[in-house]
Amino acid sequence: MSQETESGPAVPADSDATPAPRPKKSGGAPRSNARAQEARRRFIRTAVMSTAVVGAGLAGYLPVAAQADSPRLRPPGALDEDDFLSSCIKCGQCVQVCPVEAIVLGDITDGFGIGVPHIESREQACDFSCDAVQCILACPTGALVYRKPDFLKIRPGAELAHKPVLKAKANDPEPTLNLIERAGLARLSRPEACLATQGKGFKGQARGADFTGLMRYMDVDRWAPIKVADHPYERELCDLCVTECPIQDAIRLEVTEAADGSKRGIPVVMEQCVGCGVCEMICPVEPTAIVVDSRAVWEGEA
Repeated sequence: MSQETESGPAVPADSDATPAPRPKKSGGAPRSNARAQEARRRFIRTAVMSTAVVGAGLAGYLPVAAQADSPRLRPPGALDEDDFLSSCIKCGQCVQVCPVEAIVLGDITDGFGIGVPHIESREQACDFSCDAVQCILACPTGALVYRKPDFLKIRPGAELAHKPVLKAKANDPEPTLNLIERAGLARLSRPEACLATQGKGFKGQARGADFTGLMRYMDVDRWAPIKVADHPYERELCDLCVTECPIQDAIRLEVTEAADGSKRGIPVVMEQCVGCGVCEMICPVEPTAIVVDSRAVWEGEA
């Protein structure tokens, strides 16, 4: 027998009048307040740490170990690294005036150097197509200078023996560049891979048909750099790092002749190397046989 209630349907007379609790829709056991609070704390910690890391990277305060052992090659006339980083305002004016677009700005992987200009020589070297180191003229803060102020000393071995002579200006009344300090120094890093040391020549496009790097060729146009891919070479003994170097007396090829008449050569970097990176860019060997070490100083011929 059942009884009718005022607020709901009839229930059996012999049953407990208290209705059973409704099951959870999710089907799972209810999570305790302690577990929920711990989950919230973990979420907040993760969010705060992620925000801090991203913010530090964007602000340039996140040091990156990958760059510590391979410092960036800075534009010509750059102050020593600490002074350069504190002086550069990341305005990009030096980037705008470079005729071959050799100067690029650092990204988040550069840590303290995010937004700071540097040169990736293998991709695009500075060939001084501007004739006057325009990046220095464009710099508004003195992060790039022709000559350091007296209170900033030149590191031993960084000073050039004399102002570098630009090959492209050899017939001009004033053929020198207004530079007294090198940005880096070229080094034959893989002599066993160098075509000249193997006695081999080279024919074709130095970096292949797809290479987009630009360079000035005086026999084509003094003022309009062209793609390296548009200027193929043919050499009995590879000497591209020597002939395409824009600076006079910066690198030479020492050639020896065997009894059978075959020739071999080895590139030798000289004191007038300014670290422009053209030798690294033009080397047809992959990976390159010659590199430019940023901020390296002259210690005599190896």
